[in-house]
Amino acid sequence: MGIILGGLARLLVALVQALPLSWGARIGRAGGAVAWFLDRRHRRVALENLGFAFGNEYPSEVLRDWARENFRRLGENYVSALKTASMDRAELAGRLEWLGLEEALPSDGKTLVAACGHFGNFELFARAGDRASGWGVVTTYRALRQPALNRVLQALRGRSGARFFERTREAGPLREAITGGRVILGLLSDQHAGDKGLWLPFFGRPCSTTAAPAVYALRYRLPLCTAVCYRIGLGRWRIEMGPRIPTHLPDDSPRPPEEIMREVNEALEIAIRRDPANWFWVHRRWKPVSRQQLRNITAKG
Repeated sequence: MGIILGGLARLLVALVQALPLSWGARIGRAGGAVAWFLDRRHRRVALENLGFAFGNEYPSEVLRDWARENFRRLGENYVSALKTASMDRAELAGRLEWLGLEEALPSDGKTLVAACGHFGNFELFARAGDRASGWGVVTTYRALRQPALNRVLQALRGRSGARFFERTREAGPLREAITGGRVILGLLSDQHAGDKGLWLPFFGRPCSTTAAPAVYALRYRLPLCTAVCYRIGLGRWRIEMGPRIPTHLPDDSPRPPEEIMREVNEALEIAIRRDPANWFWVHRRWKPVSRQQLRNITAKG
């Protein structure tokens, strides 16, 4: 079964990559529109999440329009990501813009920690090395349960020039990569982080938040900022690097990870408000507090 799935996945990728990007983006949007009507479960999740974030500010009709457009965007992003994975730097030049990347890079060559989110075609962040000469990109991923599909996905990602480390098995190689400097460590920071996450507000509602960007920045004394991919047109994106988020106080003592990640959440909120249809609303960001999380919260006072 794994061989069959892998073969089908490679065939799908080949078909998409044979199309012009604009065609693939339109096909993806059409597929997302169909999914809006067929996928009741994720439609319900998206509407519920939008209600959590904006229910007190906008009427339900507006939230529903955002959710419908979000499904179209997701389809566009999925198909576009397959295509852009095969495009070289010259081909992407008219499709991808960068804002603030050069200013964000440390002048001393230290690694930059970038707290990213599921915005737009976020896989394009792996192409930062195309813009920042002499710099590379490293990031973590969680392997898919189906090995054949995981191999297809990683083969696609590998063409970007970025290095991907499996988060549960490759902590040592990741540490070596970031301590060498002149790399950007991109960490997805906007999904539910489970029992080990920090319990912090997001749109005023508490949820489990990863501490990874703060932990890496503090442990290795690295600068930290956010990175967001905005859709600026059909098959066109701009990745914007946010301002530095302080990791130390004026007396050089480290800030608590909770304070740092609270600022990260606030920056991601601002990005979502700029274009609400651009984020990944179909993920259950706000889950009830678990017993283990409740014990962790109680232990911290």
